[in-house]
Amino acid sequence: MPRHSRRGDSGDAGIATVWAATAVAALVLVAGGMFWIGSAVLARHRAAGAADLAALAAAGRTHRGVDDACGLARGISERMHARLRTCTVESWDVLVQVEVDLPGPLATLGPARGRARAGPVQRLP
Repeated sequence: MPRHSRRGDSGDAGIATVWAATAVAALVLVAGGMFWIGSAVLARHRAAGAADLAALAAAGRTHRGVDDACGLARGISERMHARLRTCTVESWDVLVQVEVDLPGPLATLGPARGRARAGPVQRLP
């Protein structure tokens, strides 16, 4: 008589460990994927925020000229760890585009981009 049949074993000793290890590995993979997706979303939000703030700041300086307004937009973007890609002034409206690099292996997909437009600033009396 086989040994496992005397004790009532079905020969599945240790299978729970294999299933548990597989489940843990799957959870680690899913968590890692969510981490990278979250990092990409964060970079996109940083790019949008940097573009908004740079456009607003530049709109307040358009009366001093395009170079001064876009110089301020560049300084704001750099302080927010973004690169100013373009800055144009069209009839008192400032249009900016900024880029933020994606982290880790996502960098091969290219940078996250943000665009914003801000109009003239009117001073209240």
